[in-house]
Amino acid sequence: MNLVIKLLITTVLVVVIAKFLPGIEVASYKSAFIVAIVLALLNTFLKPILVFLTIPATIITLGLFLLVINAVIVLIGDYLVSGFSISSFWTALFFSIILSISQSILNGIFVDKK
Repeated sequence: MNLVIKLLITTVLVVVIAKFLPGIEVASYKSAFIVAIVLALLNTFLKPILVFLTIPATIITLGLFLLVINAVIVLIGDYLVSGFSISSFWTALFFSIILSISQSILNGIFVDKK
């Protein structure tokens, strides 16, 4: 049940952020839900590999390179989902920062802590 709630939170956040942040377009709620699923899968399977491969850059930048990895994950999601588009790397970076902060807040409020 928690997974469904997290996916719905991410879906709503993708739609809301796309409304307020220029350079992001979401065609429909279905596309936003697919984006939520794709981002969850990419964060589960691809992100640990990218983090491992970029350990030196992450250490040198004191962890700030993880923001770049998040932006790359979002850009890969843009490539994989046809109803979702992001205009530039910087837009993807801002989108990933806003999405991460918003998810943390809303997951803390709505998701059960078992």
